[in-house]
Amino acid sequence: MTTSPAEAARTPSPAAEPVVTVTDLVAGYLPGVNILNGCSIEARAGELIGIIGPNGAGKSTLLKAMFGLVKVHSGTVVVRGEDLTGLKADRLVSRGLGFVPQTENVFTTLTIEENMQMGVFQRPQTFRERFDYVADIFPELGRRRTQRAGSLSGGERQMVAMGRALMMDPAVLLLDEPSAGLSPVRQDEAFLRVHEINRAGVCVIMVEQNARRCLQICDRGYVLDQGRDSHTGTGRELLNDPKVIALYLGDLAERTDHADEDGTR
Repeated sequence: MTTSPAEAARTPSPAAEPVVTVTDLVAGYLPGVNILNGCSIEARAGELIGIIGPNGAGKSTLLKAMFGLVKVHSGTVVVRGEDLTGLKADRLVSRGLGFVPQTENVFTTLTIEENMQMGVFQRPQTFRERFDYVADIFPELGRRRTQRAGSLSGGERQMVAMGRALMMDPAVLLLDEPSAGLSPVRQDEAFLRVHEINRAGVCVIMVEQNARRCLQICDRGYVLDQGRDSHTGTGRELLNDPKVIALYLGDLAERTDHADEDGTR
């Protein structure tokens, strides 16, 4: 099969330098109470990284610690060669890191267009160009730009939140459970949008409760347990790892043997 230049540029190279390196991260919400206990992950440019694990494993805490929303007690977060450990969220955005939280992720009293404007508050002159880019990925946002975000469904709000995060042209996008609370149809749409964002050249690190579906579309995955990375591999490898199946994916007979069955990889 011939690979297009665009696809070749997006496909991660095993030899490429990591765009994100998290090393031995220890973090928590209260002094002396750690949720992360030495977690390490890395992502290369163009990769889609999945983070899965049981409830309480520290998945969402990892993203929040990377984005300056949870106190880091030790360890480092390096993005594009720069140590950004502990920086505030606004400074991280200007350095190419975007974050979409699971809940309360839109300004409900503002229109879709106004939400997008909030996404470029540091570079308002880029609004038109960036909005056109986002509307190419999410055409519905362009068509409904004057509608208030508070009138949208959960899936539509998730689309607005991802679009707003893309307005600052991030090198890395952190997604916290993009399918949470959505109907099966809306979950399919959410995963499709994540894939499209990644195909557009954005490195995506995604925490996801739907572990099997996450591993089906990701390049590589990490399984967190008790605040540490306990297993790692390609999405296909983790889908077929007996230990991962037994602990996190359910009965062996119910496993998905083909990581590309949805046609996206």
